[in-house]
Amino acid sequence: MNTRRPARRTVLCGAALTGAAGLGMTGLTACSGDQKPPATPTAPVDLGAADAVPVGGSRLYREKRLVVSQPAEGEFRAFGAVCTHAGCVLTSAEGLSADCACHGSRFDTTTGEVLAGPAGSPLPEVPVRTDGGRLVAGPAA
Repeated sequence: MNTRRPARRTVLCGAALTGAAGLGMTGLTACSGDQKPPATPTAPVDLGAADAVPVGGSRLYREKRLVVSQPAEGEFRAFGAVCTHAGCVLTSAEGLSADCACHGSRFDTTTGEVLAGPAGSPLPEVPVRTDGGRLVAGPAA
């Protein structure tokens, strides 16, 4: 016979889910234990020197979960670097494409479009601008 009492968190999450189900609500992330940061920045992010992104190429800012391309001199495009298939952070960028090693998806870094699946949705675009020779991605302050 199991005499262990359920953990307080288990009881509270169960009660919250029961109440939410009665109201037709879903997705209580506080109980899931798997809280992920948003796929795109919610505040401005300084990415450093703009010249770190080659003309005709891309740079992956993996720790910032962003990929930035410069298809033409002074023209920058930025996208969230979280794969739209299973949520892995992209692993590399070469030329004007970026790869996700988790399941083999590849994305165009000038449009965010899927070049190879299994991802079925494009990467979300992120506003990007230069400020004093530095790249700043995300919403304006």
